[in-house]
Amino acid sequence: MPTRPYVPWPDKRLRTPADRVNVITDDLRKIWDDMVETMDAMPGVGLAAPQIGVMLQLAVVDASDERGQAVRMANPEILHASIQMRDHEEASPNLPGVYAKITRPRAVTVRFLNAAGEMEERDFVGLWATSVQHQIDHLQGRMYFDRLSKMKRDMLLKKARKWASK
Repeated sequence: MPTRPYVPWPDKRLRTPADRVNVITDDLRKIWDDMVETMDAMPGVGLAAPQIGVMLQLAVVDASDERGQAVRMANPEILHASIQMRDHEEASPNLPGVYAKITRPRAVTVRFLNAAGEMEERDFVGLWATSVQHQIDHLQGRMYFDRLSKMKRDMLLKKARKWASK
Protein backbone atom coordinates (compact mmCIF):
# COMPACT_ATOMS: atom_id res chain seq x y z
CA MET A 1 0.00 0.00 0.00
CA PRO A 2 1.53 3.32 -1.01
CA THR A 3 1.47 6.49 1.01
CA ARG A 4 -0.08 9.48 -0.72
CA PRO A 5 1.16 13.08 -0.76
CA TYR A 6 -0.65 15.72 1.24
CA VAL A 7 -2.38 18.64 -0.41
CA PRO A 8 -0.53 21.77 0.81
CA TRP A 9 -2.40 24.64 2.42
CA PRO A 10 -3.92 26.88 0.98
CA ASP A 11 -5.06 24.50 -1.80
CA LYS A 12 -8.76 25.18 -2.46
CA ARG A 13 -9.62 21.48 -2.04
CA LEU A 14 -9.02 21.93 1.71
CA ARG A 15 -11.85 24.52 1.69
CA THR A 16 -14.25 22.48 -0.46
CA PRO A 17 -16.84 20.12 1.05
CA ALA A 18 -16.25 16.53 -0.09
CA ASP A 19 -18.81 14.53 -2.07
CA ARG A 20 -20.94 11.89 -0.35
CA VAL A 21 -20.23 8.23 -1.04
CA ASN A 22 -23.18 6.22 -2.37
CA VAL A 23 -21.80 2.69 -2.26
CA ILE A 24 -18.62 1.10 -0.89
CA THR A 25 -16.51 -0.41 -3.67
CA ASP A 26 -13.15 -2.16 -3.83
CA ASP A 27 -11.70 1.08 -5.25
CA LEU A 28 -12.85 2.95 -2.14
CA ARG A 29 -11.46 0.23 0.12
CA LYS A 30 -8.10 0.67 -1.67
CA ILE A 31 -8.23 4.43 -1.00
CA TRP A 32 -8.94 3.70 2.69
CA ASP A 33 -5.95 1.30 2.78
CA ASP A 34 -3.72 4.01 1.28
CA MET A 35 -5.10 6.51 3.79
CA VAL A 36 -4.27 4.22 6.73
CA GLU A 37 -0.74 3.74 5.37
CA THR A 38 -0.36 7.52 4.90
CA MET A 39 -1.75 8.26 8.39
CA ASP A 40 0.57 5.71 10.02
CA ALA A 41 3.59 7.11 8.15
CA MET A 42 2.82 10.62 9.42
CA PRO A 43 2.40 9.38 12.24
CA GLY A 44 -1.07 10.62 13.03
CA VAL A 45 -4.38 9.54 14.52
CA GLY A 46 -6.66 10.38 11.61
CA LEU A 47 -6.85 11.37 7.98
CA ALA A 48 -9.63 12.66 5.71
CA ALA A 49 -9.59 12.00 1.98
CA PRO A 50 -9.49 15.70 0.93
CA GLN A 51 -6.13 15.98 2.74
CA ILE A 52 -4.67 13.78 0.00
CA GLY A 53 -6.74 15.34 -2.79
CA VAL A 54 -9.54 12.76 -2.91
CA MET A 55 -12.78 14.74 -2.75
CA LEU A 56 -14.94 12.04 -1.18
CA GLN A 57 -16.35 11.80 2.35
CA LEU A 58 -13.87 9.15 3.47
CA ALA A 59 -11.96 9.24 6.75
CA VAL A 60 -9.80 6.93 8.83
CA VAL A 61 -9.11 7.20 12.56
CA ASP A 62 -6.75 5.19 14.75
CA ALA A 63 -6.01 6.58 18.21
CA SER A 64 -5.03 3.19 19.64
CA ASP A 65 -1.69 2.76 21.39
CA GLU A 66 -0.77 -0.38 19.49
CA ARG A 67 -2.06 0.82 16.07
CA GLY A 68 -3.76 -1.45 13.58
CA GLN A 69 -7.22 -0.50 14.92
CA ALA A 70 -8.18 1.99 12.18
CA VAL A 71 -11.86 2.74 11.78
CA ARG A 72 -12.81 3.37 8.14
CA MET A 73 -15.72 5.76 7.68
CA ALA A 74 -17.72 7.10 4.73
CA ASN A 75 -20.14 10.00 5.17
CA PRO A 76 -19.54 10.28 8.93
CA GLU A 77 -22.00 12.45 10.82
CA ILE A 78 -22.20 13.32 14.49
CA LEU A 79 -25.49 12.26 16.03
CA HIS A 80 -24.69 13.27 19.58
CA ALA A 81 -21.90 15.20 21.29
CA SER A 82 -21.22 15.30 25.03
CA ILE A 83 -21.56 18.54 26.90
CA GLN A 84 -18.25 17.80 28.62
CA MET A 85 -15.44 19.40 26.64
CA ARG A 86 -11.81 18.39 26.13
CA ASP A 87 -8.76 20.42 25.05
CA HIS A 88 -6.23 18.90 22.69
CA GLU A 89 -3.40 20.29 20.60
CA GLU A 90 -4.31 19.71 16.97
CA ALA A 91 -2.24 19.98 13.82
CA SER A 92 -2.42 19.00 10.16
CA PRO A 93 0.17 17.66 7.71
CA ASN A 94 -1.40 20.06 5.18
CA LEU A 95 -0.01 22.98 7.19
CA PRO A 96 3.16 21.67 8.84
CA GLY A 97 5.07 23.34 11.62
CA VAL A 98 2.12 24.72 13.59
CA TYR A 99 -0.51 23.48 16.01
CA ALA A 100 -3.17 24.94 18.29
CA LYS A 101 -5.15 23.94 21.37
CA ILE A 102 -8.71 23.23 20.26
CA THR A 103 -11.67 22.56 22.55
CA ARG A 104 -14.15 19.94 21.36
CA PRO A 105 -16.74 17.63 22.93
CA ARG A 106 -15.06 14.83 24.89
CA ALA A 107 -17.32 12.15 23.39
CA VAL A 108 -19.39 11.81 20.22
CA THR A 109 -21.74 9.28 18.68
CA VAL A 110 -21.12 9.01 14.96
CA ARG A 111 -23.09 7.32 12.17
CA PHE A 112 -21.16 6.26 9.07
CA LEU A 113 -20.98 3.77 6.25
CA ASN A 114 -18.35 1.17 7.17
CA ALA A 115 -15.99 -0.88 4.99
CA ALA A 116 -18.64 -3.61 4.62
CA GLY A 117 -21.03 -1.03 3.17
CA GLU A 118 -23.26 -1.13 6.24
CA MET A 119 -24.53 1.80 8.28
CA GLU A 120 -22.86 1.81 11.69
CA GLU A 121 -23.19 3.92 14.83
CA ARG A 122 -20.25 4.10 17.18
CA ASP A 123 -19.29 6.04 20.29
CA PHE A 124 -15.87 7.68 20.38
CA VAL A 125 -14.26 9.12 23.52
CA GLY A 126 -11.14 11.17 24.24
CA LEU A 127 -8.52 11.30 21.49
CA TRP A 128 -10.70 9.08 19.26
CA ALA A 129 -13.54 11.63 19.52
CA THR A 130 -11.22 14.56 18.88
CA SER A 131 -9.79 12.90 15.78
CA VAL A 132 -13.21 11.96 14.37
CA GLN A 133 -14.42 15.55 14.80
CA HIS A 134 -11.22 16.87 13.20
CA GLN A 135 -11.74 14.58 10.16
CA ILE A 136 -15.40 15.55 9.81
CA ASP A 137 -14.27 19.20 9.74
CA HIS A 138 -11.93 18.35 6.84
CA LEU A 139 -14.77 16.62 4.99
CA GLN A 140 -16.83 19.80 5.34
CA GLY A 141 -14.03 22.02 4.01
CA ARG A 142 -12.85 23.31 7.38
CA MET A 143 -9.47 23.27 9.07
CA TYR A 144 -8.85 22.98 12.82
CA PHE A 145 -7.65 26.59 13.01
CA ASP A 146 -11.08 27.79 11.83
CA ARG A 147 -12.14 27.10 15.43
CA LEU A 148 -9.73 29.76 16.72
CA SER A 149 -10.41 33.46 17.18
CA LYS A 150 -9.44 35.61 14.18
CA MET A 151 -6.41 36.95 16.03
CA LYS A 152 -5.12 33.48 16.99
CA ARG A 153 -5.84 32.11 13.50
CA ASP A 154 -3.95 35.00 11.85
CA MET A 155 -0.98 34.45 14.19
CA LEU A 156 -0.96 30.71 13.45
CA LEU A 157 -1.05 31.25 9.67
CA LYS A 158 1.72 33.87 9.90
CA LYS A 159 3.84 31.41 11.87
CA ALA A 160 3.09 28.68 9.28
CA ARG A 161 4.20 30.95 6.42
CA LYS A 162 7.40 31.75 8.30
CA TRP A 163 8.03 28.03 8.96
CA ALA A 164 7.40 27.18 5.28
CA SER A 165 9.89 29.79 4.08
CA LYS A 166 12.77 28.18 6.03
